Amino acid sequence: METPRRKIPGRPSTECEPATFLLLTTERAIMPYMAAELVIAFFSITGNSLVCAAVGLNRKLRTVTNYFLVSLAVADVCVGAIAIPCAILTDVGLPRHSFYLCLLMLSVLIMFTQSSIFSLLAVAVERYVAIFMPFRYHVLMRPRNAVLVILATWLLAFLIGIVPLMGWHKTPPDSGHCFFVLVVDMTYMVYFNFFACVLAPLVIMFLIYAQIFVTVKRQVRRIASERSGRGEGPARTAASMRREMKTATSLFLVLFLFTICWIPLHIINCFLLLCPRCFVPLELLLTAIILSHANSAVNPFLYAYTMTAFRDTFKAIFMCSQRGIQVTKGVNKSKKTTQNIVVGYKMKVK
Repeated sequence: METPRRKIPGRPSTECEPATFLLLTTERAIMPYMAAELVIAFFSITGNSLVCAAVGLNRKLRTVTNYFLVSLAVADVCVGAIAIPCAILTDVGLPRHSFYLCLLMLSVLIMFTQSSIFSLLAVAVERYVAIFMPFRYHVLMRPRNAVLVILATWLLAFLIGIVPLMGWHKTPPDSGHCFFVLVVDMTYMVYFNFFACVLAPLVIMFLIYAQIFVTVKRQVRRIASERSGRGEGPARTAASMRREMKTATSLFLVLFLFTICWIPLHIINCFLLLCPRCFVPLELLLTAIILSHANSAVNPFLYAYTMTAFRDTFKAIFMCSQRGIQVTKGVNKSKKTTQNIVVGYKMKVK
């Protein structure tokens, strides 16, 4: 008697084996998907490399907040250079007959995502300390401490990412194909990765920013009502609080875009786990994957749009590359010194 073939979760009834069906359906959409992924990879690598270069070149950008943003940028560069190529290979079932290499490639995808989340959490905590513990800020948020936090976030992301390699995975498929849904256990992706390692930090970060916005807004109103006739002191304090509000808003937008880009894919994972016989269109799944990777490309544009120091430094770097201008460290004492002076740097024509 012939053994009945397994029904594939997430698709209508078919006589194909799971790996064969995934391979055939992926081939229909792989070219547009690959094109989109390669464009995202290009912008992820170039844009986030520009962020790292900007912080390295401009002294005024060397703040604890920006050190965490550099950590986020490094993770996004790795997404473009490593994770996206791995995703393209695994989406066509490669590598075949090398189960642990397959698991390693999929673990890399998870690790870089987790590093991004922890970098965003570090930024949120740093902003919380700046607003609510200003007198302890310079003790708690020294550059050395920031480096230790960054190392800890990457180590923790690495440990979370290799969990599938340690045994929390599905049985190797008979076909030997390397497809995410056939290799990675969805209980790991939903209960451990999403609920514990993604959703919980996101909730904490949204609560932190909500408290920051409410507190700063209240303080600005209080200072505004008290400063009439009291000189420049309260006015300076109010201006400082407004700058904090602007910075927090920019960083919150980074968090918000991360959430918008990644939540759809995690919702699909929940759907596949809780309703294994339900059909998820391949086009929808690939779109969610592209959206999640696109998050790695958008942050440099957001920094340029919302943060003046980043925008000015980006312009300086582009001027250097286009006009053969050499950037030399200096002090910007006057904007009239030359037309090519940028925040914290004097640029001289060779």
